[in-house]
Amino acid sequence: MCGISGIFSLSGRLLDQVLLQQMTDIINHRGPDDEGYVLIDTAAKTSLPLAGADTVAELKAVLPAIPQKVRVDLALGFRRLAILDLTAKGHQPMGSADGRLWIVYNGEIYNYRELRSELEQSGHVFCTQTDTEVILAAYRQWGTDCQSRFNGMWAFALYDMDARILFCSRDRYGIKPFYYTFNKDFFRFGSEIKQLLIQLRDRALNLPMLWRSQKINALLAYGDETYFHSVKALKPGHHLILKDGRLTTHCYDEWDTSSFESSKLSFPEAVEHYRQLFLDSVSLQMRSNVEVGSCLSGGMDSSAIVCAAAGLTERAFQTFSSFYVEDKALDERQWIGLVAEQTGAVSHLVSPVCNKAVDWFEQATWHNDLPVGAGFVSQFAVMQLAKEQGIKVLLDGQGSDELTAGYKHASYRYFADLLRQGRFAELGSGLADYLGDKPLETAFSTLPKILLSALLKEQQLYRLEFRHYRFEPFNKEFQQQAKAQLTHRADLLAEIRNLLTSRLSNFLYNMMHSTSIQTLLHYEDRMAMAHSVESRVPFLDYRLVDFAFSLPSSFKVKPPLGKYIHREAMRELIPPAIYQRRDKAIFSTPFYSVWLRDKLSGYVQDLFASASFRQRGIYNLQLIDRKWQDFLEGSQEDGEMLFNLIALEHWFRVFHP
Repeated sequence: MCGISGIFSLSGRLLDQVLLQQMTDIINHRGPDDEGYVLIDTAAKTSLPLAGADTVAELKAVLPAIPQKVRVDLALGFRRLAILDLTAKGHQPMGSADGRLWIVYNGEIYNYRELRSELEQSGHVFCTQTDTEVILAAYRQWGTDCQSRFNGMWAFALYDMDARILFCSRDRYGIKPFYYTFNKDFFRFGSEIKQLLIQLRDRALNLPMLWRSQKINALLAYGDETYFHSVKALKPGHHLILKDGRLTTHCYDEWDTSSFESSKLSFPEAVEHYRQLFLDSVSLQMRSNVEVGSCLSGGMDSSAIVCAAAGLTERAFQTFSSFYVEDKALDERQWIGLVAEQTGAVSHLVSPVCNKAVDWFEQATWHNDLPVGAGFVSQFAVMQLAKEQGIKVLLDGQGSDELTAGYKHASYRYFADLLRQGRFAELGSGLADYLGDKPLETAFSTLPKILLSALLKEQQLYRLEFRHYRFEPFNKEFQQQAKAQLTHRADLLAEIRNLLTSRLSNFLYNMMHSTSIQTLLHYEDRMAMAHSVESRVPFLDYRLVDFAFSLPSSFKVKPPLGKYIHREAMRELIPPAIYQRRDKAIFSTPFYSVWLRDKLSGYVQDLFASASFRQRGIYNLQLIDRKWQDFLEGSQEDGEMLFNLIALEHWFRVFHP
């Protein structure tokens, strides 16, 4: 796990090595173990590896320091968090033995050993024990098609001297980040947005992006957009080629929707296959030359990971968890204890207080590059605790809800499919099981949502959510400016696709590609790397993802439960009480339930009354003030939106004062 940076001069303008150092230094939290650079003259096909202030001593003694001025047109920078091959041989930028290829790479290719064996049979010789060298050999063997052979998470930039191309790739689901700016003079890239802001002249805000992400939290990471018009994200499952000053992007992981729900396996067969894929994923992701631990929330997903991983290490497995005594729903210690008891894991617990949340707000925002979500305090505290215990790698449970319908909105789509297919008997019995003894008002709110899910396409449903789910915090002038920016762009929600599949598969597809998982992975990466911790997500092994989407909807939703196959597959692994529980809360904090209305009310009041907030010129101040007073008087309806505004104001103060 590392941080990368690079500058490519496209018009003959002098490349600024000082800027490259600044871009690399600003992400030293992503790689405190080593630092490196290479300067490349693409016309002459020559390269000059260089050392930085934090380069390991063994190499610092032999590599020259980066000079102030050299006539080159490509420069790559790197910060290393040493996970595999802890020796100096793992140093980057890494070049091939013949000097033809150079790479900077962030991530892990979990199947690197299998690929290495295959490549050795084809004649490739390896000098290190790194997956980085495997990527270089894989590219030499298969070209850009090498991506489809990788099982892992990655963002890399690879320069090919002979082909004179810069090849940049990002993993299938966007676990690792890659951002860039591009104009006629320069192509610049990095692991984090802040690297590109150091010398960014065009800081015009992307108002549609800002508007969209405030109204729907799951759209904070969206397509190739960022909060700045001139800063782009390389989309998950895409690669980028830069050649002769021309930039092209291509999707290498286009999903075949005809394979959705096509499996002919029986349910017991599917359960067994799902379990084996999961166990193999955990086994692969335990590969490391440093100790691996895990986040543990007390729910089924993280518990299954711990139960699977603990048996794969000779030492006591270490877990890291947060809890809050102020909100019983966020105190999972009894469930965490059951997992620790079954596995013999060493459980580390932390309970952040609200004052610490305030102290961390701007720091976490700086690391996140975007407004933080309410769960940031828990993630920040857990990752900090892991670092204090000397753990560099953590497993985490992101992804299973998106694969096997863990959200209540997935159940609405499932029932909508039954309605559209005329399966009324199943619809009736399923609804009876789903509603059970829930209050009557639950039925009155559920049935219209099912009907809308049957009648409207997915993008239309998100439009309704955008318009009506939360109050509109922005004034008319902001809305008009945001809409004006859309005249040269696509629809505000164009990334959400309407597929010719079942409503449920369509919903889950968008959760993986344009909503939910992209934002969750953004938070996961930034809060972990803020503390120089690598986070791995076993449920997002591409084999498990593909298999889950091949399964029929009835394997995923069995009212009143979602994640049916997932639950049954994990049943053999986890304590029975965790399998049976139905009260799992989301991974969050007491911001809405306690803090904002209690100890932080004065803090929030001061923020909303501050000159910077009042003079920002974008807010509907009168409405915000009224919603805040309603919240203080006991209304819980707008707590999340109010938090979003607090987080956005912190973002403005850090990145756009």
